Amino acid sequence: MHEPPSSPSLRQSMAWPHTWFGLVLGYVLMACFFFGALSVFDREIDRWAIPESRFAAQPMPSFDRMLRPIFEGMQPDKESLDELRDKVNGPLPARFDVVRSWGAYTTHRDPVLGIYASYEVPGAKDPDDAAWAGRTIDPRSGAAFDDDRLKIGSGFFYPLHYSLNLHWMDLGYWIVGLAALAMLAALVSGVVLHRKVFREFFTFRPQKTAQRSTLDLHNMTGVLALPFHFFFAFTGLVIFAGIYFPITATQLKPLHELHERVEARETGLPHDRAGTPAPLASVDAMVLEARRRWAARGMGGEVGALSLTHVGDANGYVSVYRAGTDRVALVGEGIHFQASTGRVLREDPPRSAVDSVNEFLTGLHLQHFRHWLLRWLYLLGGLMGCVCIATGFVFFVEKRKKQHAKAGSQGSRVVDALAVTTVTGMLVATLTILIANRLLPEALPRRGDVEQYVFWAAWALALLHAFWRSAPVARGKMNPAWREQCWAIAALAPTAVLLNWLTTGDHLVKTVLTDTYWPVAGVDLGLLATAALAAWAARQLGRRALADVPSPRIKAAHA
Repeated sequence: MHEPPSSPSLRQSMAWPHTWFGLVLGYVLMACFFFGALSVFDREIDRWAIPESRFAAQPMPSFDRMLRPIFEGMQPDKESLDELRDKVNGPLPARFDVVRSWGAYTTHRDPVLGIYASYEVPGAKDPDDAAWAGRTIDPRSGAAFDDDRLKIGSGFFYPLHYSLNLHWMDLGYWIVGLAALAMLAALVSGVVLHRKVFREFFTFRPQKTAQRSTLDLHNMTGVLALPFHFFFAFTGLVIFAGIYFPITATQLKPLHELHERVEARETGLPHDRAGTPAPLASVDAMVLEARRRWAARGMGGEVGALSLTHVGDANGYVSVYRAGTDRVALVGEGIHFQASTGRVLREDPPRSAVDSVNEFLTGLHLQHFRHWLLRWLYLLGGLMGCVCIATGFVFFVEKRKKQHAKAGSQGSRVVDALAVTTVTGMLVATLTILIANRLLPEALPRRGDVEQYVFWAAWALALLHAFWRSAPVARGKMNPAWREQCWAIAALAPTAVLLNWLTTGDHLVKTVLTDTYWPVAGVDLGLLATAALAAWAARQLGRRALADVPSPRIKAAHA
């Protein structure tokens, strides 16, 4: 009798999902980690990209004297109106007079102030549809910034890390969510595969073969930042659970609307407009009362957000939220006032256990709190995630390329070219958008859109270059595109620093020593450090390429 074949062990069975989940979705995860790491300092990148916003962070300005006249002069943005044209019965009105809400938001790192407004749409097919307007203003004077100026940090890099900036049918959110699930599976399978976790924490042998040293670095960065990687993949899924499970907008929509109405009765915050006009009392007086109440509870601080709901209506109310920079939870304690009288309607009670956990996890992921050391650790953790994924790509290719070369397979060549595009090509595109930001004319129409086109075009060129130069991989050699794109990064990064100096006058001597402004200095120093690392990597890759070339004596022996 023949013995049945033994089933693979748990460790062996984990190898396949770890390898292929990591490979197939690692390209998406690389973008999530890299741009997530940059988003830790998104406001600082905004200051670099918009020179006129380079001043100290400001508190919430006076609503009565500054913000109210600005809100009253606002109307929906053109983009919002374009989206509504097919969602109304008849033409859109020339002016929107019924204001649903006004809002203003700032953080301890924001010199500028973001303000938002929403309007009821006459003839809307769905009553929930609204027209929107947004502005960015200087809180010192009330002057509006040019709408064409792209906030590269908070308006491009930040949404790129969770949505890939693919908004059609929320496609980007779903791709990133799938990648996050795959990452959790890869982390669990990686822990099972690498039983000697403590030893691998301290094991790195750079003098060994490329395959061995790459695997050491992959294991070390994966183990060192394992809690960080697991936490951010999990909380990212929690934050966007409403997109992945949209039950409140689909199956349970009637129940959800009923819950909102019941909650409105219990909290005293009206759900609908009364239809009766009413004046607006002094919001500044409401802010002072909110501060007094926070101080009485031992929670002094600045106002982080203002919200006015049902503007101009008898059911209107004003919500004042504390800037929660002294705690992890994202939302500060809110105090709500009747808009027409200034009477306090409600103080937010302590959160339930479930809400507290959700706010804590969300706040820890988004890190709006004031803790600069932790912010730098977030950046380090994100970059370690990039190293872990990149070394996984390299190890996959190094392990298989000679076998594929003998078999005539192109698999390693394709994987390597995609890895080049995802690792160095992403850096090339990032530096290119910063250079374009400094070179494009200020008066160029749709300037922000052009900057984004430049970013994607640069990344596409990096992809073409990576495939064009990938022929040696099919022969078991190294792709020269790695080295060439590293040299491109080493040239582009200081170019961005130089252009910042030439176009704004803000050089490192000024921003560090004479007129210290760390947001811009930090970006410039980060760019120079990137250039130095890229040049070092290019030299190391050049030496390895020379080592791969057989000497004339070895060639003669083979002959």
